[in-house]
Amino acid sequence: MKKPVQNPREVAEIVAIQALNFIAGDPERLGLFLAETGIGPDTLRKSATDPRFLASVLDFVMRDDATVKAFAKASDLHPTNIAAAREVLGDPRWERDVP
Repeated sequence: MKKPVQNPREVAEIVAIQALNFIAGDPERLGLFLAETGIGPDTLRKSATDPRFLASVLDFVMRDDATVKAFAKASDLHPTNIAAAREVLGDPRWERDVP
């Protein structure tokens, strides 16, 4: 059985990675995201390890009500949980527990 996640930073990163998967699942949305962030598809996986990039993923999802609602429904999260994850990723006081 998997150990439940308790660390707010880790939970926020999981939400952001779910959001990235949501974005990647729609070619039009993915194209817009890549164009806005300036990264290429080849660097997407590497970028996903950067908390600032993960915060930008959540920014992209949250900028539009329809997108945040669609992601919330797809991920079975409340929109306030998505906003909370974004806040944690943007707060430099939340340091990752592992080096």
